[in-house]
Amino acid sequence: MIYVLMIHIPLNMVILQINTVCGRGSTGSICVDIASQLEKMGHTCYIAYGQGNTDYEKSYKIGSKLENYLHNIGSRLLGNQGYYTAKGTRRLVKYIEHVKPDIIHLHNLHGNYLNLRIIFNFLSMAGISVVWTLHDCWAFTGKCAHYTSAGCYKWEKQCGHCPQFRSYPSSLFLDRSRRLYTDKKKWFTSIDNMAIVSVSRWLQKEASRSFLSKYPVSYIYNWVDYKKFFPQPEDIRKKYQIPEDKFILLSVSAGWNKNTSRYKDAMELMKMLPEDMHLVMVGQCYKDTEIPPSITHIPYIQGAEELAKVYSAADVYVHLSVEDTFGKVIAEAMACGTPSIVFDSTACPELIGNNCGYVVRPHNVSDIIAKANIIKKNGKKYFSTPAISYVKENFDYERNVMQIIRLYEKLISR
Repeated sequence: MIYVLMIHIPLNMVILQINTVCGRGSTGSICVDIASQLEKMGHTCYIAYGQGNTDYEKSYKIGSKLENYLHNIGSRLLGNQGYYTAKGTRRLVKYIEHVKPDIIHLHNLHGNYLNLRIIFNFLSMAGISVVWTLHDCWAFTGKCAHYTSAGCYKWEKQCGHCPQFRSYPSSLFLDRSRRLYTDKKKWFTSIDNMAIVSVSRWLQKEASRSFLSKYPVSYIYNWVDYKKFFPQPEDIRKKYQIPEDKFILLSVSAGWNKNTSRYKDAMELMKMLPEDMHLVMVGQCYKDTEIPPSITHIPYIQGAEELAKVYSAADVYVHLSVEDTFGKVIAEAMACGTPSIVFDSTACPELIGNNCGYVVRPHNVSDIIAKANIIKKNGKKYFSTPAISYVKENFDYERNVMQIIRLYEKLISR
C-alpha cells in the first residue's frame, strides 16, 4: 500500500516582514520588492517598521517617536540596544495576533525600535514559522554589524571587551557586548521553525560558524532592477562637468568620511592617477571631510534612472569598501555595462564574474590603476556584455524573490 503525505500550503499566504525601515534605503526597498511580488501572486504582505515613514499601504509603525528616541539614547549612552521600546513591541505582538501571518520574515532588527526579549519570547511560543534575512553580521555578534576590518572573531565563542564598542551601533560609555551576545544567543535560538537567509555565500559561511548554525543557513542574492539599470547615453557627463576626453573611474558611497579607509584609498588613488584618467566620487561628505577640486564630486543623485546614467558614463566602477555582505552598487554598475574593480574582501569578489572586471588586494591602489589600464586597453565594450549577462543570471529580481517565496512554502509545509 502506498501512503501519500498531503501537504497544505495556503493559496493565499499571509506574510509579515519586520525591518528598520520600509520602502527606503536598501533593506526597505527589498521589503517592498518582496511584498510587490507576493501581491502580484495573490498573497497578502504586511510590513512592520521602526524608523522614518513609508508610502506602503499595508504597513505598521512600531513604537512611538518618543519611545524610539529614548531607545536611541539608551543605546548610545549605555550600549543597551534592543532592551527598550517595550510598549511599542507589545503592541506589535497584538498586531501580529490580529493579522495572523503564516510566515514572519525578519530583516534588520537593529535600529533602536524593537524590544528583542519581548518579540522573541512571543515568536518562540506562537509557533509561527520565521525566515530571517541577514543583511549584515549583527545577528550573531555581541553588537557589531561588521568585524573583518577590526580582525575580531570573538563572536565564534563569546563576545566581550569589544574593540569596536564605539562603532555602529555605537555606545559612548559602556561596552555591553558580552551581555548582548549572551542574550541574543538565548533569544535568537529559541524558535522551533526558522530558516536563515544570507545575501551572499561569504555571509552564509560566516553565519554557519555562529550560534545561528542551529538552523539551516542558505544564501539568496539581492537583486538589481535592470529595467532601470541598463546602459544609457553618455550625455550625462556635461551635466556634472565630467571631462569628456578622459578615462573615468567612478566610486559611489552613501557617505565619505576622512577617517575611513575608503576615503583614504580614494585620496591615494587620486594622487596616483595618470593624466588621461579622472576620478568621480558620488556621495555626501561627513563633517570636516573634503573632496579635492581635482576630483569630480557629486554629493547626491536623485533617483535610480539618474544614477544609471552616471554608471553608464564611467569607464570603470571602483569599489573601495572592504566590508560588504553584498555590494549592490557593484551589481548596478555592471548592469549598466560598466566593468568593476573590487577588493578581495568579504562578499565583493562574488559579484565579479568572468570578464566582468577585476579583484585586487585590499587597499592596493597601484593595482587598481594597473587593472584600469587593462580595461582601457581592451575597451569598455569588451567587458560590458559579460557584465550585463552576469547580473541577469545571478541578480534577477523575480528569480531571486521567488526563491524566498519557495522558502516560505517549504517552511509552511513543515
